Amino acid sequence: MFESPGISYATLWPVLLVLAVACAGVVVEAFAPRAARFNTQVSLALAGLVAALAGTVAVGAGSSLGASTGERALIVDGPGVFSQGLVLLVSLGGVALFAERRLDNGVSAFAGQAAALPGTPAERTASQRGLEHTEVYPLMMFAVGGMMLFCISGDLLMLFVALEVLSLPLYLLTGLARRRRLLSQEAALKYFLLGAFSSGIFLYGLALVYGFAGSMSLAEIGDVAAEDGSSPLLLLGIGLMAVGLLFKTGAVPFHSWTPDVYQGAPTPVTAWMSAATKIAAFAAMLRLFYVAFGAEGDIWRPAIGVIAVLTMLLGASFAVVQTDVKRMLGYSAVAHTGFLLTGLLGVQTDAFGSTQAVLFYLTAYGFATLGAFAIVSLVRGPNGEVGSLERWAGLGRSNPWVAATFAVFLLSMAGLPLTAGFIGKWGVFAAALGAGQWPVVAVAIGSSIIAIFFYVRMIMVMFFTDPREDAAAVVTPSYATTVVIALSAVATVLLGVIPGPVLSLLVDAGGFIG
Repeated sequence: MFESPGISYATLWPVLLVLAVACAGVVVEAFAPRAARFNTQVSLALAGLVAALAGTVAVGAGSSLGASTGERALIVDGPGVFSQGLVLLVSLGGVALFAERRLDNGVSAFAGQAAALPGTPAERTASQRGLEHTEVYPLMMFAVGGMMLFCISGDLLMLFVALEVLSLPLYLLTGLARRRRLLSQEAALKYFLLGAFSSGIFLYGLALVYGFAGSMSLAEIGDVAAEDGSSPLLLLGIGLMAVGLLFKTGAVPFHSWTPDVYQGAPTPVTAWMSAATKIAAFAAMLRLFYVAFGAEGDIWRPAIGVIAVLTMLLGASFAVVQTDVKRMLGYSAVAHTGFLLTGLLGVQTDAFGSTQAVLFYLTAYGFATLGAFAIVSLVRGPNGEVGSLERWAGLGRSNPWVAATFAVFLLSMAGLPLTAGFIGKWGVFAAALGAGQWPVVAVAIGSSIIAIFFYVRMIMVMFFTDPREDAAAVVTPSYATTVVIALSAVATVLLGVIPGPVLSLLVDAGGFIG
């Protein structure tokens, strides 16, 4: 006789609220007048995210922390709740950037009519009428709900469901840029095709792991692996599942979509997606490898170490030769994935171990990349955003505050002292060294030195290069975008100068539970 699993709504209501708001957004699109949709969708999304963030904080501070629900399909533990809160914080900034309409003559960054072919009269008519896709807000909320589930998934099936829920809206959002439509659609198609392949590979690996353990539960898989030892079925399953997760994080050799999608997607989508997706993917990867595959660490750690080395070297080296700012930041994101994988090689401890180090790095990177792409959206020419590095020349003279803020984000990504990035890199390097992974750390330090070159080069272009005749200018954004940039900069500096509160919070959160 079938018995329905028990669901602890007291611990899951923030996730359910986000998904409910997404469904409400679909209803708004179906029935609300077009003129009222924008304000309604923005208000609904902001209210839902704020309420969900408050609920996540309450869950993290309550007695239900560490509980499981849905027959252990969802595990509400410290690292999972912290990751959820971080996703929600970044998503609040994402909604503010999505709602920006001051930069492009009163319209948003999203296409007026996605079904219209680029360059056709239908597209021009949609643009002249000021149409925009307010469906982007429920799409974003569905993705956020999937990310929150991904962070606390305790079994294989829930991992796959959450992966698809967060991925499918991203494919759509990537192709909705108002300007450079063909580039945006090409990026979306590449992202979708590669994502579909990686999901299929992930699902095949999931089936093999289930065949080995006879259970979907990550904790039970870990117990069976510890008792029965290595099995070709298990090892092949680990490899295939790793492919799916490494694709979402943009690790080599599954990185080819990253620079294209970062460049082609609407910049608000790039800003939000680059931070939120990486947070959710690494939270799920940490749980999967530590809880389910921890007994096989001697086998998967060398493989992950090789991937980390290739990812850091390729990401940093390719970023050096980029002439487009968004592509440079895209390859920079690839390099940061390698640094995060270095932290994954560490040992999980009750004190400040690899879990805490990776989560702090994600915090530092999330704020820096959100603010950096927000500034990229402000630098514009007659035809919209200016990505060419040469046209950023002299920006520090014409707009010193904007250029200085961008420099703060770049220095944090470079990992220089007094920024959050320095503490983040120190944490992941120390965790890896504690596990004896000094060759990987040595490569990480070398890659960081390479990365400093292109970050400092960008600063030199802004402050110490004469502007060209067609130099880009900074357009004054709305208050919402200004607040996002300001808070991201403050967080980047504070986490570098006073990291203690967040580090203590991560230590108190502990490790993953089975």
